[in-house]
Amino acid sequence: MKSRIKSVKAREILSSGSDPSLEVKVSLESGANGFFSVPYGASAGSHEAFVLLDGDKNRFFGKGMLKAVENINKKIAPKLKGMSAFNQKEIDKKMIELDGTENKRNLGANAILGVSVAVACAAAQEKKMQLYDYIRGAFNLKIKKYVLPNPMMVAIEGGKHADKSTDFQEYLVSPIGKGTVKENVRCGIEVYLSLKKLLKEKGLSANVGNEGAFAPSGLANNELPIALILEAIEKAGYKAGQEVGISLDIAASEIFSDGKYRLKKEGKALSSLEMIGLFEEWAEKYPIIMLEDALHEDDWENWQKLNAAIGKKVAIVADDLTTTNPKRLAKAIETKSGSATIIKLNQIGTLSETLETCLLARKNGWITIISHRGGGETNDTAMVDLAVAVNSAFIKVGPSRGERVCKYNRLMEIEETLGKKAETAGKEFRKIN
Repeated sequence: MKSRIKSVKAREILSSGSDPSLEVKVSLESGANGFFSVPYGASAGSHEAFVLLDGDKNRFFGKGMLKAVENINKKIAPKLKGMSAFNQKEIDKKMIELDGTENKRNLGANAILGVSVAVACAAAQEKKMQLYDYIRGAFNLKIKKYVLPNPMMVAIEGGKHADKSTDFQEYLVSPIGKGTVKENVRCGIEVYLSLKKLLKEKGLSANVGNEGAFAPSGLANNELPIALILEAIEKAGYKAGQEVGISLDIAASEIFSDGKYRLKKEGKALSSLEMIGLFEEWAEKYPIIMLEDALHEDDWENWQKLNAAIGKKVAIVADDLTTTNPKRLAKAIETKSGSATIIKLNQIGTLSETLETCLLARKNGWITIISHRGGGETNDTAMVDLAVAVNSAFIKVGPSRGERVCKYNRLMEIEETLGKKAETAGKEFRKIN
């Protein structure tokens, strides 16, 4: 069989934050090759799958990935050699069993993921298919049409992604009013560039953080970025709420300690109920369409209260709460703790488990948002094909820096390839499932 795996090889590379990551090459007997470079997050939930680092303080301050590389080359590769690359689920299952832990602590989720997606890329090349088409077939996704995702562009960032900016992690521009991906991307970039000009006019820094968004110091509070983005939307010639929505990623677990959310900008310590009250107020004042990680990752009771309070108006998005994990997502669905979930390949560690999570969300009417990682992104674009394969409503990626814009370039390329076969999620993103 020409589809049999001939070799699996990994190497250490650099990620966008200058910390190491790894790249995997899977070669088939036919001569087809698949490559995947693994991202990781500077801000990560505690329930994510385990990222194996070397721990050698004399090399990359302990963040090297030679152990993960060795696990691929010496432990995983021999077990997969000779298997058909078309047996994606079987391959992923074999690696999970080889690791033998709940969170992939032995081999490292970074090692397992690198191989998992590289296998799919090799299989797609062998069949001369686009990766998104191959994924649909390999996982028997019974989705008849293609609905391309809206962009979610990080415009202002703070928290762990930028120094001396905001307590909250991300303020995003979400174009929803245009008919094509290309027009939506242009809309988002024009708002982003208008914001850059506006920040300079107001004497604020236009330097960027981990995700290519602006990270101005000297902001008076955590609400001001919303007003700045609204002004930028207007200056760019668009209508807030109709053509461009605003999304927020609070990353609340990062500012939570001793039972309170610590907002240094305002000098306040808020309870969960006070945080909910704050977001209720903002939901009334501003055209917010998405609210991500608004509460601590294990505060299940108050996630339910937040969703009950504003969930009909604002999509309540779980990231650290669900971590692309089907078990945690099932609990979130059962407890009505939101209506949307972030999907990050490296949070769970295999393509099969990622698709399982996406399909569970789809079955229960939850929105999926395929996301980049802050701090450790690569130039790989497989996440875009994943978003297209499962009809995700949004793709969340920063608006500048090469490792970010390559994702939008890939999405626009896919739109050109599909032509009239595809439509965009647009304003109806809650209904595309």
